Amino acid sequence: MTTTSLAAASRHHILLPSRSSLRTPNRVRLCPAFPSILCASTSSASPQPTAGGEEDEAGHGGKLSKQSSWEATDGQGDDYLYRLGKEAENMNIAVGARSGVIDDLFVGKFLGRDSDIVFDYRQKATRKFEYLQGDYYIAPAFLDKVAIHIVKNYLANNLNIKIPLILGVWGGKGQGKTFQTELIFKAMGVEPVIMSAGELESERAGEPGRLIRDRYRTASQVVQNQGKMSCLMINDLDAGVGRFGNTQMTVNNQIVVGTLMNLADNPTRVSIGQKWRESDITHRVPIIATGNDFSTLYAPLIRDGRMEKFYWQPTREDIINIVHRMYTKDGLSSEEVSSIVDTFPNQALDFYGALRSRTYDQAILKWVNDIGGYEQLGEKLLKRKNREKLPTFIPPKPTLDALIESGDSLVAEQELIMNSKLSKEYMKNLED
Repeated sequence: MTTTSLAAASRHHILLPSRSSLRTPNRVRLCPAFPSILCASTSSASPQPTAGGEEDEAGHGGKLSKQSSWEATDGQGDDYLYRLGKEAENMNIAVGARSGVIDDLFVGKFLGRDSDIVFDYRQKATRKFEYLQGDYYIAPAFLDKVAIHIVKNYLANNLNIKIPLILGVWGGKGQGKTFQTELIFKAMGVEPVIMSAGELESERAGEPGRLIRDRYRTASQVVQNQGKMSCLMINDLDAGVGRFGNTQMTVNNQIVVGTLMNLADNPTRVSIGQKWRESDITHRVPIIATGNDFSTLYAPLIRDGRMEKFYWQPTREDIINIVHRMYTKDGLSSEEVSSIVDTFPNQALDFYGALRSRTYDQAILKWVNDIGGYEQLGEKLLKRKNREKLPTFIPPKPTLDALIESGDSLVAEQELIMNSKLSKEYMKNLED
């Protein structure tokens, strides 16, 4: 008897009998589910198939089982499981082995209820503003505009009017647009999903547009799953997609603008890549965008049906109340705050915050000298032992004279920048 190698046997589809099966003659046949695999069944282990059994196998057409859904088709004849995958809104593995999603037998308890231990951390996309501690002033006009916009969008199904989805808050730099909005969110119990202008561009085409849709759906899920009010907030929208002079437009700029326009027109049908389903309805949530100059945005995006514009320019009364709350712990009276505001008119709100910060400079310099000078900073600040405390820092008490002195130095720096214009000196050869 010649010896047949395993490779030769596999090429000629020859099934080598095992040592135990040499005693009983085998019947070699093709497996119905896998025609390329040979199956061997002994005459003693399984009965001979009847005529009805052969017809039944032929009727299956090579299917695994009558009850198997792996090869099931829908009404259009397409693969059923493939269609479910295309229609699923989840496009990642975040809902993999989660308790309640699959059988608890496969979830296990050795890593907790969920095998994806960072899933809960990744889902914290909203802000609660717990760091905003204190008694801050909210301008009534600002509060009314933001609150009305949020309420109108949540009552959109009950109001027989056209409601813009986007509220554009624009105005001068440093006027507290974002801070006032965050104070309103905390007062109303809104947990927004926040984006910045830096997320409106990417090295991959289409990524920012998909990110906006994904963040919008996240805000919608906060409403549906947690029963809390939410919205999508985009800071400095004009810095991300605005057109300034010879600014080069990119594909992502166009996609971002088109995505926002589509959300404004269809706020309840938002796709992140899956196939449309009639039952896939997204809860409508408002969008609030801040910026400095919305005239740089694409005109169809800021039309009245899509965006409601609100120009924020705080009045003198608003500035005095905001600054007075800022200096409450310093013991400054309302009259002293009014004197500071009148001394430095036409300044943004962040200017008055910089005044208070500048008064700390001398106290911090004294503290550095007390701990051993500049040479000891690294050792004292970073390399100190865990239980070793830093030397006590005594904050100064700002006075009216100290604040005005700090304001004069800030104004002098502003004027120096505007008058020097060193960029013209550096680029004078380019202007010729």
